[in-house]
Amino acid sequence: MAKLQILADAAKYDVSCSSGQSKRANKDKGLGDSKGYGICHAFTEDGRCVSLLKILLTNHCVFDCAYCVSRKSNDVKRAAFTVEEVVDLTINFYRRNYIEGLFLSSGIFDSPDYTMERLVRIAKKLRLEQRFNGYIHLKAIPGASEELIKEAGLYADRLSVNVEMPTEQSLKLLAPDKNHQDVIRPMTYLKTEIAGHHQERKQNPKAPLFAPAGQSTQMVIGATKETDLDILGMTHQFYSQLNLKRVYYSGYVPISQDNRLPAVGTPVPIIRENRLYQADWLLRYYGFAFNELVGSEQPNLALDIDPKLGWALQHLDLFPVDINTADLELIKRIPGVGFQSAQKIVEARRFRKLQPEHLKQMGIAYNRAQYFMAFTTAFSLRKEYTPFALKQLILARQKSKYARTFSTQLSLF
Repeated sequence: MAKLQILADAAKYDVSCSSGQSKRANKDKGLGDSKGYGICHAFTEDGRCVSLLKILLTNHCVFDCAYCVSRKSNDVKRAAFTVEEVVDLTINFYRRNYIEGLFLSSGIFDSPDYTMERLVRIAKKLRLEQRFNGYIHLKAIPGASEELIKEAGLYADRLSVNVEMPTEQSLKLLAPDKNHQDVIRPMTYLKTEIAGHHQERKQNPKAPLFAPAGQSTQMVIGATKETDLDILGMTHQFYSQLNLKRVYYSGYVPISQDNRLPAVGTPVPIIRENRLYQADWLLRYYGFAFNELVGSEQPNLALDIDPKLGWALQHLDLFPVDINTADLELIKRIPGVGFQSAQKIVEARRFRKLQPEHLKQMGIAYNRAQYFMAFTTAFSLRKEYTPFALKQLILARQKSKYARTFSTQLSLF
């Protein structure tokens, strides 16, 4: 229990676990299964939602990364699970319906291979000996051999390699013993392996699965001076060049007295983290390019409004949009209209000319969307709003859950 307390607490800073987008059927009366619609029922202390057994194999680490609670110079209690202990915990918690899967990360015991080999053994024992079909997310340890990472992909639903810092320069500043290429190299390898196995499964459905939920990464934000333009530019590269499924953004929690980092007591940039997730969603599902949301003149996302509303206020010349004739891509860009609602609008207008009451029935955020829509006639009155006036009008009518805890961008030094 003492180990679990230490190693589960140390894992709370790693946010890169959520719904799996993976389906693993129960075969031959094994234990459980994994569904593609997500795993999310438990909450971390800062409100984020997880329901995996989320632990570190160990918080011993040979590295001394300034931003990490497990760094070797930090005076914290140390512990390490054995392979058998992690397997037993996972199976026992799963049978009691406490969890729906395992998220396993680790400090570096001795070398990347030494650590990765143990992570692989855990996943392998769960799959082959315990016949566990639940969700498994493993960390791929930077610097580990490709053979071990490949073996991990045969048992895990998702693999992730943490880039940790948004830029190579920041990683050198805060983790001088680490190499940015040691992170990019396994990502590139996984991209090729995942694509190869996917192609093989098309030709032979009985071919083994390989990381069917893909790969993801996590970066710490607010510990260094990168702008949202820098961060989203890196995100764009991960999605477009390495085919990552998700990029996670973890607001830096000040835990160290270090003149390279924000002072202890500096607020965690929760709102900024949330805006980055919203922007990330726009990149993946709404057809936005990252440089439509941020640019050299405005390198950071606004904190008081979401990124889609921010974009719309800068492009009022494109609005109001006639929802009865506009194409799907433009309807998706209306503030207050979600990805699925836009599709409902396009489907529904095949049968009737849509009016405001129809949209309200679809559940869109009409209080916000109304300023950007036209129905049978253009909204000449609404065209008179300036971006600032319209923003103030919308802000006055909405209630943000962050209103009481609003914090600005971090002051680094």
